Amino acid sequence: MATIWNWKSEKIVLRSKAFSQEVYRITFSLENEEQLTSSGTGHIKFWKMVETFTGLKLQGQLGRFGKTALTDIVGYVELPDGKVISGSEWGNMLLWDGGLIKVELSRKDGKPCHQGSINQCVLDEGELITIGSDGSVRVWDFETIDTAESYDEDSIVEMEPMNELTVGRNVNLQSMVKFKDSNLIWCAQDSNGRIWKLDLSFSNITQDPECLFSFHTGVIQAMDLSPLTYLMATTALDCTVRIFDFVRNEELVSVKYRQGGTALTWGPLVRYPDGNIIVVGFHDGVIRVLEIYNPQDLARVAGRTQVGEAEIRLKQALKPHTEDVTAIAYDRNGDILATGSKDNTVFFFQYWDQYVPVGFIRVPGPVVSLEWSPHSFERNTLLIFCENGYVVQVACPDLEELDTTLTFEIPLQKQYYHFKSIRSSIERNYELDRINRIKEEKEKEKQERLKKKKELQAQNAEFTTDEEEEEEEEEEVEPEVELPKIYIPPQPSPILCGFYSKPDTFWLSVGDYDCGFLYHCKFSDNHKISEDISKSEEEPFAFIAIEDAAETPIRKMKFNSEKDLLFCGMEDGAVRIYSIKAHDYKLKSMQGFWSLNVHDNDYGHINQICISHDEQFLLTCGADSNIFAFCIFPQEEIDELVSRKRAVVPFPRMGFARDKLANDIDDPNAYSLENAKQKAESDLILKLAEEKKAKKRMELDKLQNDFKELQNKNAELPEHVQLQKEDFEINKRIQEEIDRQITERIEFVYKEMAWEQEKYLIGLQKLQARFRNAVEYDTVIVHCFESDHKVSTYRVTSFSDKYHQMKMDALRRSQLQVEVKSKDNLFKESKGAGIDMTTDQDMEVDLLAGSQQPVSKMNIGIRHAERLHNLISQTDKAKAKIEQRKKEWTELYLSQPDDNYEDPNDVQAIKDAQEHMGDFKLKTAPDYTVPEHLRINAEKKRNQLIRLEELIHELKSEMSEKVISLRNIKLDIIEQITNLTKELVLIQIKLDPSQHLPIPVVPSMYPDEMPEKKFQYDQEKLLEFRSENLLSKTHTKQFEQVIETEKISGISNATSESSNHPIEGNAVKPAVYETADQSKLEEEIKMIEEKTNLYMQTEILRKIKSEECFQQQEGKKRDIVKLQEKEKALYATFQISLGENNRHADFLTKVFKKKIRRRKKSEAKISTESDDESEEESDEEFGYSEEEDESDSDDGGVDDTACPETCDPLLFDNTLQLREKRLDIEEALTEEKKTLELIKKEYDMIAKKVKVIEGTVKTAKNDLEVLQRQKQQKLNELFVVVPLKLHQIEYIVNGDMPSDLVSGLVFTNLALTSLQRRIKELHVEKTEQRELYKQARQKHVHLLQDKAEMEAEIAELEEKCYQEMIRKFGRVVDLEALQTLSVNMTLEELQEKIDINNSKFHRKITHREEKIAELQNELIHYTRQYTCRLDQLNMMMTEKEKTETELNIQQKKMGAEIQKQKVKLMEKREQIQLVEKQAQEIKDLQDEISLLTRKGGHILPPAQPPLPQ
Repeated sequence: MATIWNWKSEKIVLRSKAFSQEVYRITFSLENEEQLTSSGTGHIKFWKMVETFTGLKLQGQLGRFGKTALTDIVGYVELPDGKVISGSEWGNMLLWDGGLIKVELSRKDGKPCHQGSINQCVLDEGELITIGSDGSVRVWDFETIDTAESYDEDSIVEMEPMNELTVGRNVNLQSMVKFKDSNLIWCAQDSNGRIWKLDLSFSNITQDPECLFSFHTGVIQAMDLSPLTYLMATTALDCTVRIFDFVRNEELVSVKYRQGGTALTWGPLVRYPDGNIIVVGFHDGVIRVLEIYNPQDLARVAGRTQVGEAEIRLKQALKPHTEDVTAIAYDRNGDILATGSKDNTVFFFQYWDQYVPVGFIRVPGPVVSLEWSPHSFERNTLLIFCENGYVVQVACPDLEELDTTLTFEIPLQKQYYHFKSIRSSIERNYELDRINRIKEEKEKEKQERLKKKKELQAQNAEFTTDEEEEEEEEEEVEPEVELPKIYIPPQPSPILCGFYSKPDTFWLSVGDYDCGFLYHCKFSDNHKISEDISKSEEEPFAFIAIEDAAETPIRKMKFNSEKDLLFCGMEDGAVRIYSIKAHDYKLKSMQGFWSLNVHDNDYGHINQICISHDEQFLLTCGADSNIFAFCIFPQEEIDELVSRKRAVVPFPRMGFARDKLANDIDDPNAYSLENAKQKAESDLILKLAEEKKAKKRMELDKLQNDFKELQNKNAELPEHVQLQKEDFEINKRIQEEIDRQITERIEFVYKEMAWEQEKYLIGLQKLQARFRNAVEYDTVIVHCFESDHKVSTYRVTSFSDKYHQMKMDALRRSQLQVEVKSKDNLFKESKGAGIDMTTDQDMEVDLLAGSQQPVSKMNIGIRHAERLHNLISQTDKAKAKIEQRKKEWTELYLSQPDDNYEDPNDVQAIKDAQEHMGDFKLKTAPDYTVPEHLRINAEKKRNQLIRLEELIHELKSEMSEKVISLRNIKLDIIEQITNLTKELVLIQIKLDPSQHLPIPVVPSMYPDEMPEKKFQYDQEKLLEFRSENLLSKTHTKQFEQVIETEKISGISNATSESSNHPIEGNAVKPAVYETADQSKLEEEIKMIEEKTNLYMQTEILRKIKSEECFQQQEGKKRDIVKLQEKEKALYATFQISLGENNRHADFLTKVFKKKIRRRKKSEAKISTESDDESEEESDEEFGYSEEEDESDSDDGGVDDTACPETCDPLLFDNTLQLREKRLDIEEALTEEKKTLELIKKEYDMIAKKVKVIEGTVKTAKNDLEVLQRQKQQKLNELFVVVPLKLHQIEYIVNGDMPSDLVSGLVFTNLALTSLQRRIKELHVEKTEQRELYKQARQKHVHLLQDKAEMEAEIAELEEKCYQEMIRKFGRVVDLEALQTLSVNMTLEELQEKIDINNSKFHRKITHREEKIAELQNELIHYTRQYTCRLDQLNMMMTEKEKTETELNIQQKKMGAEIQKQKVKLMEKREQIQLVEKQAQEIKDLQDEISLLTRKGGHILPPAQPPLPQ
């Protein structure tokens, strides 16, 4: 909320909602008080105060970051011209102008202005000073920043600071102000609790930064006072422990640790008479015993000169807890130290020479405070206050009965009290008492009223009872008041503090809902060691209402030594002092109080309140990082007391210098006492288990060695005696059990990793949705095979939400317009929209094409052809429009107007007459009205933006699609070459190495050609990423376990497969046969196979070569097409440069087309040492041949060395330059054509060789086929003996086995059974096919019948159509031709000629207008000369009038009074006329309004009064 105050009158001027999140700063502009600027979390806002008829208003404009990332803005400064410079989280500066980021500023090489956020910007004497969280102060040139411009939205302006000052490490500067006495000395605030003095003179005598003051950062967590002197110890989350002399207001010593402090207490005098020990609890659960001493005597002995008044030394460090230590308390004898923590434990220590851990107990909630019973109690007990509403009481532990060998947790008898809310009951009882009091008062009033009535009746006899009855009827029945309901909050109110009143009885202060009371509670016997303490709640038996504290609880309470003063620290930062009677445990005397608000009301609740040892001082510390000290004496005694008092630091004890330094606990992850004991116990158990495992492993190793020896012996035995692998398996179920356990382990690990898998999967999906799903085409760069040419796609993203929103808004607005307007108005607006569409299209063309030259004849022809095409396409839609016209006619008859209807044509004609007849107005006239079709509004421009964005997206997508297709073609080519290379390798394996030909190199894809592979991953990549980025050892073990199980399962599967299948490598290796004599047939076969392999090798190389030639040929063709297009474009440029009706057009054309001799570029670089060579060699160096020289002679000897006098020299030079470009293009084109011819010849030669080889191979294949057939015939003549046993033969004929088996055929039973089964299946299939055939025949008959009926119906309709045509047209006509509007080509050609002539006449008119403009300029020149002379004449006339005026002054004085009266009369008449004229206009407007209200149509404008002459 932004609030503007009038601070003098202490009133709010206005208030406005600033932002939904936190606001850090809001300031007025120094130059303009009506402008404000505010910043905060993720925003910056620019305000203006506007004076309206209802008062001041605040108008805010939120700064739009655009493509810049959203950032929190802490520091900013307003510039004199209204711009604003702000910081950012990443350290760069942002220059805001008009609510937008004009430019982002950084240092050179992409370095940020500050390493971290910029917290303040100051404009001082033309320089910009910035301070940041990196502890640096930098000075920048303001003019460079103010004039910075960025020509790209993504670009950043880089600059270096003029000067800079680094204050120091671990410094976070927040704000800075200048000292009054000096312009160069500044005072800076550090968020780490320090104030710095900075010298920003940046000269040779600049002083180093000086720390003026240091204090705690953030909330002060704990504070305690020395029981012997005026020392104060404090700690906070800034990891420091500080000792102060609070009387002198000086810090004596400060020590910093790794973790922040959370609790602190001073050792009691019973245990430490010198008062030199404090115990501090920290955020990581560590407690440190610190010793305070005066080092001056030790410094004299050690020879130290610079020492402070006090130092702190670590005496002992322990870690009893795992979370924050929240409370530390000594028992009444000082022997037992208790510490409480947020980990729901209370730990006890006993002091001997050092603190020895006794044990700990668990409590139901986080510990808030600890309170030991006083000396007056019989038992020594500890009262534990928990944050969640529990109070626990335990007795002091007895050391003799405790056993802490296995764990420090000790069994102490506990008493629980669970606080139950009674505030709603208290308020209900208050309300009941109030209602009862009201009823009693009303009853008393009623009795008194009745008494008075009786007295009146006795005095006045005429007083009738009717009046009494009327009064009783008038009395209303009182409504029943609804009492407050009993409410118990679902979450128990937190306990803030408490103290003992009597044994087992205590007072509580509670926060949240139950605040505003002190509750008196008591432990009951049935709450001792309860199994379910969460269900046992008990209400306090008494309470005290705290005055003026219904919503402000008491945070801390402290009694003085006499127990007659109670000091209370409140939630709102106030300190209250209650005066009570001594030993008043029920606090009945707690009535009046003194109160003083010292700490911050909102976030300054009091964390600790302490009283000095002599009860003369009261100190409080709060969450606002402040400490206040109060003197309890009267004001007049304070100065004298403070001047005499001084803190005394304890001197070192005997043997202090000889003590060893204690070991500190710096690691925040160190084990606590209990965890260390449990870890030692578990390590012992693990050690015993590992020893047992080692023994078992040794036994297993021995058994494995024995098993290997048995296997070796088994391998040495003969093969028929050896045992197989299966024989060694004692039980197959063992292997099955192992496999089952492995599977279960894998499934278990998968279940454990399921949550993380789903988490990372969702994260991946979110990243893809954020960065990848919106990308339609990524950046793909396709490279050529043998050159450096490459082409890239655009990175095309899908349409933004802003585009869709704009399009939806446009559609919604158009729909609303259609719904509101009538059909006739829609017809008229459709015409206007058509005009607007054309204008929008023209504007779109202008935007895309830019400024172009006059259109040539070729463009005119293209436009004409497009117009014809549009005309033909419109005629194709004529047939569909017939039905539309029928509907329109029907709607037209239904929408017949009434008698009062006005013809739209008449209304339009009247409107046209008003706009164009008799009342023409200039555009500069004040009453000029822009016509509807010429008006430009935001809607039209928005539609143009939508169309432009669609067109850009379409063009980018088309380009990217072409590049992607080109990449796919490259992939196909590489795949073909790879396959051919593989075939070649296989063939060369079969050939002799001497016959091998070199294998061509297979081209590969570049990484930027396949960017999608970056997002493809496999198991190896995931394992590599996992090994680099693992966060915990447990995840590593689980992941490795999964991989090991997968490997084990994979190895087992591989071994099973290898046992079932032979090794494939044996099949690949060529078989080695014994050398033997080969037959002639085998030699022929070998020769044929060798020839075949050689052919296949040559064929594959030919394919690769032909593929390369083909690609080169295609590339050269594309290059030639590009050069031809460049040549056409060059000719078009030359024609445009000539313009229309150029009298030197023929001469310049001949110069442009003239072919001159030029040296080739490759030879032009060589020095001119070959001047004496022959004429033939010199002729060969030129770019054209003799034929070209002859063609040059046909030009008529055009002299291109000098420009004609009447020709424009610039045009002539431009023609020569274009000619040079033309010659370059023609030379390149000639070279490309020659190269293409060479490639074609090479390709044809390869094709001829291929045909010859193919014929030879075909013949060789035929011979090989014949040879193979002959070989098979020879093999068929061989007899093969197959030994069979009788039980394998089943050959029965007519039930008996024949004696001759010659006619038998060897066939398996399984195959015979399958054949017999197949016969049955064929019978079934035959039956099904017959049934299908029958159904198809029936369906065919039905279809024939339907066809005959449809043909008859069609014939009937055709006859009917024929009769209608005869009746209407008298002959048969083609309806489609009738509907189509034919195009008269002759007429169109004439129209095209007319357009060409019009363009020529337009150019002539333009030329004439230019001449007219020149003449007008001359006219203006002469007019200016004459104007100067007229001015001189005017000056002379003015001097003449002045002289005449001086002569006539006397005459005018006489008639001045009369003239004034005449002027007044004239002014009065003019005002009367003006009032009458306005009255008449008002009357006309009222008539017009009434007429429009009644009729709702168009009317003529009122008659305009004549213009004043």
